[in-house]
Amino acid sequence: MASRLVKSLIKSSSGLGSTGTRNFCLVRSQISNHTAKWMQDTSKKSPMELINEVPPIKVEGRIVACEGDSDPALGHPIEFICLDLPQPAICKYCGLRYVQDHHH
Repeated sequence: MASRLVKSLIKSSSGLGSTGTRNFCLVRSQISNHTAKWMQDTSKKSPMELINEVPPIKVEGRIVACEGDSDPALGHPIEFICLDLPQPAICKYCGLRYVQDHHH
């Protein structure tokens, strides 16, 4: 999806000439260099590997509200997650996993 956005920005900016708009041709090289850096450096863990190291968070209720972080400036839009299934539910924004803690 991001590559389509970059391509459309490059196409729309190429025909404008020097009308004071930004040149988006640099975006393509920056994205590919950034991605290549993550894929080549195997000494560091990827963001998804780091989030998978966090154990599932136990919740007493059936529904949890995930905000990503206690500080709103560092979080994401609130996501209400239903915990009816036995496997952990995953937040679509941050990847945190939640599981219902049954007290018997």
